[in-house]
Amino acid sequence: MTTSSASVAVTVVGGPTALLEWAGLRLLLDPTFDEPRRYGDEPDALEKTAPPAVAAAALGRIDAALVSHHHHEDNLDLAGRDLAISLPLVVTTAAGARDLAARGGTARVIGLDDDEEIALDDPTVVGAAVADRAPEGARLIALPAQHGPDEWAERLGPVCGFLLRAPGQPTVYVSGDNSEVAVVEAVAARYGHVDAALLFAGAARVDDIDAPLTLTAERARAAALALGARRVVGLHVDQWTHFSEGRDALEREFAGLNSSAGGPLLAATPLGVRTEVAL
Repeated sequence: MTTSSASVAVTVVGGPTALLEWAGLRLLLDPTFDEPRRYGDEPDALEKTAPPAVAAAALGRIDAALVSHHHHEDNLDLAGRDLAISLPLVVTTAAGARDLAARGGTARVIGLDDDEEIALDDPTVVGAAVADRAPEGARLIALPAQHGPDEWAERLGPVCGFLLRAPGQPTVYVSGDNSEVAVVEAVAARYGHVDAALLFAGAARVDDIDAPLTLTAERARAAALALGARRVVGLHVDQWTHFSEGRDALEREFAGLNSSAGGPLLAATPLGVRTEVAL
């Protein structure tokens, strides 16, 4: 964790999708760019209710996609998948990498296991297009995440979070579709405090699982405190019918929590607007 007056920039596209500008890199989180639609006819089929707040083409250069998991449309929809495999680099779970690599495209696709890291400044690993923009010593680590209760793990499939760090740069945590505070506490114990925490909240629910599949607002607050985050960005709170809590729930839960960097701990990140997040 750095104590400098650094910042990152975030453009929230909707759902879990955001463009994160960190240390000279432009990283797209969980691409979802379909128009509103329902994915199947089953009673529990996922349904998207709003278009992306920013078209992919309007985001400008994208160096890589960080995909927490590939098998749920609210984290990687059809248009998002096509975009991801056209980029210079995609980093995801091992299962996700096998699936995406088999679909063709021009991206270098890397699958990581929990706590495995890659050097973003090494062109032999990530390609020159990414490495040439990354600061020296930049590392991306795949982190454990738990997408709902233990007994549903096989059905819900593998998911990961991410940690970005580099000398002299902010340390950034991306939760992915994690629902458990204990997982975040273990990450903090292993890797230390972070400057920015991008938390996938919304308390996602489906009919036959009596538990949230992502962080509730209350759990997001606990996760932020466990991480010692200097600023929190809330994602995964809109555009899908199975999200049971919205942005308003996060704002209520974080009310009165201030950052050691000054101002509210929860950053204001309006949809579709590039926002500098001071750390």
